[in-house]
Amino acid sequence: MNILLILKMIAALGTALTGVLALVKPTAVYGFTGLMAEGARGISEIRSIFGGLFIALGIAPFIFGETAYRVLGFGYLAIALVRLISIFLDKSTDSSNLISLAIEIVFGVILIVRF
Repeated sequence: MNILLILKMIAALGTALTGVLALVKPTAVYGFTGLMAEGARGISEIRSIFGGLFIALGIAPFIFGETAYRVLGFGYLAIALVRLISIFLDKSTDSSNLISLAIEIVFGVILIVRF
């Protein structure tokens, strides 16, 4: 198994584990997103979007292979681009925002590079 595949698997697994955390402990999402759920409806959104979607996106490459890795990478790069725009427009240079940006770029690049 080559190092690039291992890195892709780590990125996908990290995505799925982020989803598991959001699913089982939705209040923990505030620590790395700044989002705070208000009431049962907000908790439901965190569980379903950050939980369910991230779990599915993280698991998909293990089922569908290289194309799914690349789709996940494209998603991360799109998030990074919009986050970068938001950092400037919203003057949101919190360290957690910059760390998220760095992770999204690194994961995105790793995931779209071909074997």
